Amino acid sequence: MRKVCIAGNWKMNMGPQEGAKFVKELAEAVKDASARVVVAPPFVTLSGVVAATKGTNIEVAAQNMSDHLKGAFTGEVSAEMLKEVGVKLVILGHSERRTLYQESDEFINAKVKLALEEGLEVILCVGETLDEREKGQLEAVLKHQVVEGLRGVTPQQMDSIIVAYEPVWAIGTGKTATPDDANQAHALIRGEVATLFGKSVAESLIIQYGGSVKPSNVKELMAMEHIDGALVGGASLTVEQFAPIVCYNN
Repeated sequence: MRKVCIAGNWKMNMGPQEGAKFVKELAEAVKDASARVVVAPPFVTLSGVVAATKGTNIEVAAQNMSDHLKGAFTGEVSAEMLKEVGVKLVILGHSERRTLYQESDEFINAKVKLALEEGLEVILCVGETLDEREKGQLEAVLKHQVVEGLRGVTPQQMDSIIVAYEPVWAIGTGKTATPDDANQAHALIRGEVATLFGKSVAESLIIQYGGSVKPSNVKELMAMEHIDGALVGGASLTVEQFAPIVCYNN
């Protein structure tokens, strides 16, 4: 049985003081959640949030990391630094990194492999644009991003991978893929993972949905066979919105 994972991606919101205060309130609200709970603050907020979540059921992820461990890479943050802070997971390949910062599948794959080598869990994001969907390219886009993103990853390392399906056209737009549409995309991803790593690995893989997840639609999404959690953006910035998503089945 796959354990649901609900992760909140704060993007470029909440500084150290606000983030620490927020997670203390969130921890009380989600203490009885059956789902795995993760928050992903900005880099400068990580230390305070890690400290504030000690003794709670909330885990902390980073939103990105370098493809190098150290060196002359101004502005970058390494996996070693994240681990020293107390981070357990890292989000890689988010649609905003792909589109705004032109991160390629090859570049994302290098970071995926390095994160795994350094003992971090990875939330690997994949998803199509509206233009790609309308042109009937959904399957081809997802297959390419999954194959290239996981190139060189071993079946054993897949235990440390979560895939997040985020249709780019639903990120921050208020639009959401229908539960059936989302489930179809998740099934495609699971099928591709089965081809790459075998049925057993595919069946145990957690696949999150990301794209305007709200308290009003989370139950319907989570009822789908292949949807095992959510990567939540805007709705993860308030306890009033995020806690009901985390505790959707309580």
